[in-house]
Amino acid sequence: MEEKTKAKRRQIHVIIYLLLSILMALSIIYIINFFSLKKEAKEQSKLLNTTNILTMEDTNEFVQNNLENETENVEANLEENKDTTATENIEEKTQETERMLQVKQLQEQNADIVGWLEIENTNVNYPVLQGTDNSYYMTHNYKKENSKNGAIFLDANYNWNIPSNNLLIYGHNLGNGMMFQELLKYEKKSFYSQHPVIRFTTAEEDAQYEIISVFKSRVYYKSEKDVFRYYQFINNESEKEYNQFVKNAKNASLYPIDATASYGDQLITLSTCSYYVEDGRFAVVGRKIY
Repeated sequence: MEEKTKAKRRQIHVIIYLLLSILMALSIIYIINFFSLKKEAKEQSKLLNTTNILTMEDTNEFVQNNLENETENVEANLEENKDTTATENIEEKTQETERMLQVKQLQEQNADIVGWLEIENTNVNYPVLQGTDNSYYMTHNYKKENSKNGAIFLDANYNWNIPSNNLLIYGHNLGNGMMFQELLKYEKKSFYSQHPVIRFTTAEEDAQYEIISVFKSRVYYKSEKDVFRYYQFINNESEKEYNQFVKNAKNASLYPIDATASYGDQLITLSTCSYYVEDGRFAVVGRKIY
């Protein structure tokens, strides 16, 4: 019985010893961590204090230096942007000049060439000619060669000396997609939305025209009254006549277009055949924006 009691006591002592050992080990670890964290805290505090100890003079100098650096950066950016803008303007001007020079070069081949017509991202991209009548360039190209395609040509009655109010330009509606066939795609407003601008370049200027009306028409008989003969409007004789043309064109448009024209605006009208009726026509009217 006594031996059992002694054995039990020894077990208790071992357990107590182990517990004390564990407690001591934990205490040592805690003390080490405590001093380690305290040292780290002091170092961080010292670093922050060193960073923040600035006299008013130092602060002003710091701010001034930063301000000067920022100013230099801003000025550099402005100068860079200025140079970029200037370069873009030069490139744009060079492009315009080259385009006008191209017209001049073509005029050396054929003096009847009066300009270049383009609707971006379409097949409409041709020289424009003007003959002494409206028949010759229906069967001849810009080289004056016989051609079933003909050429894109300006109405012979357009007077460059005035100048007139409406550049009335004709082209065939061909089954091969060339010349003015793509104008008929303007029947859909979605096509107009993607191609709202006509570009017409002469030797003197590179101009753009925003479209104000797209409509179907036909060649009317002389006996027909109160009809819109758009193909007769080139040189208006009065403000009333000009305004009436714009009004008729807007009213005839296949769909509403916000853009319009006011008296004095230069107009352009592209005209081609349309076979929805006998002697049918399709027209696109634009006004010069710059």
